[in-house]
Amino acid sequence: MILVKGCGCVGGLLLKREYPSSPVVGVGAVIVECGRVVLVKRGAEPSLGKWSFPGGVVELGEKVRDAVVRETKEETGLDVELIRDAPMDAYDIFALDKQGRLWYHYVLLQFLVRPKQGVLKATSDVTDARWVSLEEAENYNLAESVRSFIKKHIKELQKH
Repeated sequence: MILVKGCGCVGGLLLKREYPSSPVVGVGAVIVECGRVVLVKRGAEPSLGKWSFPGGVVELGEKVRDAVVRETKEETGLDVELIRDAPMDAYDIFALDKQGRLWYHYVLLQFLVRPKQGVLKATSDVTDARWVSLEEAENYNLAESVRSFIKKHIKELQKH
């Protein structure tokens, strides 16, 4: 994906991420294994420096399930498979600028996945990637949607 001053080229079309005219659909991959999850440290706004689940924007003409697999590979180097066909949860992510205007608006679908193969590494627009226990995750500077997700779904996550 090419980023150009708040815009991305998706499927050959320009997608305005900053100050959008409509919400941008994104996906998150909740990668679980043995009571641990993968967290990535964001290298770009709107969550610069925060830890979150791997994920990104669904490309034009792409199925959300395919976007989860693609974005996970792009950001972590891991090949994954969906544990569930449907998202576990959905969030509206809003960010306002200093003048109170809507800077970003994402509709984020979180999918539960498991790793198939690959070595975890930070790639793409993340600066770090780690396997973290669910208990340890509380000590990270998490994006609010991730903190909320873990709290809400901790019992389900502990099963995997």
